[in-house]
Amino acid sequence: MMTATVHIVPAYAGALALLFICLSILVVKQRRFHRVPIGDGHKPSLKRAIAVHNNFAQYVPMALLLLLMMELSLAPSYLVHALCVVLVIARCAHAYGVSQDPEPFKYRKYGMISTFGVLALAAFYLIYTALFA
Repeated sequence: MMTATVHIVPAYAGALALLFICLSILVVKQRRFHRVPIGDGHKPSLKRAIAVHNNFAQYVPMALLLLLMMELSLAPSYLVHALCVVLVIARCAHAYGVSQDPEPFKYRKYGMISTFGVLALAAFYLIYTALFA
């Protein structure tokens, strides 16, 4: 019986959690600056901060779950590391791009394409190993 030692994804999850905290702080700062306790107050900079934070919260948990399942299913460590690195870079690029006004769209595009790539590759890997391994 093989057992998995989980040690790759938790480190990246920790790094992404710190990024999430930074994005949360940026929302709080914008709220305080514009004196908007709830909603976006129709303030473009607050709307952007909220959008970045929400997008991160929507995509990162699923990606981490898939990556953790890959690690638990004994996927090659180089593959898990590679996908985790791409995810971290993608989320940083997306956050940077969407936070800017005017927005350099290439960062948002790279961030989303890369995030979708991580999700798709992890999903296909898990489906393939479940069916054929």
